[in-house]
This record gives sequence, structure tokens and C-alpha cells, in this order.
Amino acid sequence: MSLPTTIEATACCVPRITSSLTAEDAERVAKVFKALGDPTRVRLMSLIAAGEGGEACICDLTEPVGLSQGTVSHHMKLLADAGLVTREQRGKWAYFALNDGALDAAADALRSA
Repeated sequence: MSLPTTIEATACCVPRITSSLTAEDAERVAKVFKALGDPTRVRLMSLIAAGEGGEACICDLTEPVGLSQGTVSHHMKLLADAGLVTREQRGKWAYFALNDGALDAAADALRSA
């Protein structure tokens, strides 16, 4: 069984693509989405967002996710490297806050493309 052809083989469509991400921008946006590709990192972002003042100490993030401080620090480094969180050292503890607009910027990069 074959379906009828609705577009003639000689017809050509005008591409709707008007702009594209540069290779560098695509790498940057992919880094953000890759960082969010891990459920633990998504949970950490949620915990920080729910924290008092929109921030959380690394010492308060280990127990809720059930991981060691070293493992949580590794996850937080990846989130910070992707620009999703900011890090502030206070004494021996690191405090993290969501980077305002980072998620919107990543989504906007895809919308404008």
C-alpha cells in the first residue's frame, strides 16, 4: 500500500531557518543541559532554590541527596562550571545560590535559534 503524494517532486520549500547558534554558543548551552542531565544535580538545584534566601551551604546538601560531601562537591563544581550556580566561600564552608537567569538564557538560546 502506498500513500498519495501531496507535494510534487519539483516543488521546493523556502527554508524557515533565519539564524543559528554559533559553535561556541552551542557548546556553552550544551554544557548547561549536560549539567542538568543528572537527577542528583537537578535535586541539588531544587534544594538550593528552596533554601533560606535562595542559597544553601554544601553541609546542608549532602544528607538530603544521601551522598558524601566529596561527591556533592563534585556535582556542585559541574553546576558552577556550567554557570547554573554561584559559589561563595564562608570560612570552611561553600555556599551556593542559583545563578539568576542561567536557565532562561539557555532556553532563550534555543528559542531564538
